[in-house]
Order: sequence, then structure tokens, then C-alpha cells
Amino acid sequence: MSTEFLIPVSLFAMIFGIVYIIVRRKERLAMIEKGADPSLFERGSKSPASLKWGMLFVGIGVGILLGKIFAAYSCLGEDASMFSMICLFGGLSLVIYHFVERAMEKKDTGQ
Repeated sequence: MSTEFLIPVSLFAMIFGIVYIIVRRKERLAMIEKGADPSLFERGSKSPASLKWGMLFVGIGVGILLGKIFAAYSCLGEDASMFSMICLFGGLSLVIYHFVERAMEKKDTGQ
């Protein structure tokens, strides 16, 4: 696999990231100068991001495991079974995370 395309892509991503950070900083400073509350910039989600990423990676791991098992005992090729199981269990873990986060928000608000 040829990797020559990674250099221009990474250069573009780096330039975009630097410009984004500079513009966001200037925008926040302008809002503070106009009297905006600095607490507006805090993240709104109270649930930890590590829960989402952990559930996603567990789902991907289960997908890889079941993809290997499914490839061994079915007529599908290994590529098709691995890809489908990784996508299925990765997506399923994110759907479960959505419901867990919703339950945590209801518990925090007291509903």
C-alpha cells in the first residue's frame, strides 16, 4: 500500500487544526470582551467521554472476535464477516451508550 498521500493530508490537517484553534481563541476572547459569561465555554455533557470510547472499543473487539468465528463456520469470506461484525457491534455499542447516557441525564435531573 502506497503511503505517499499521507504527507499532504497530514500537512493540510495540521494547518487546519492550527487555524481552527486560533480562530476559536479569538472568537472566545471577543465574546468575553463583550460581556459573555466564561462558563458558556464549558462542556455541556456530564457523562465521561471515556465511557463512550470504552464501549466503542469493546464493541469493536467483540466484533473482531465474532467475525473470526463467523468466518470459520460460514461460507462468507473473512473480509466480509469481519467488516460486518465490526460495524454491527461497534454501532450497537454506541446505541447502548446513547441509552445509558439518557438514563444518566434523567437520574441527574430527577425525572
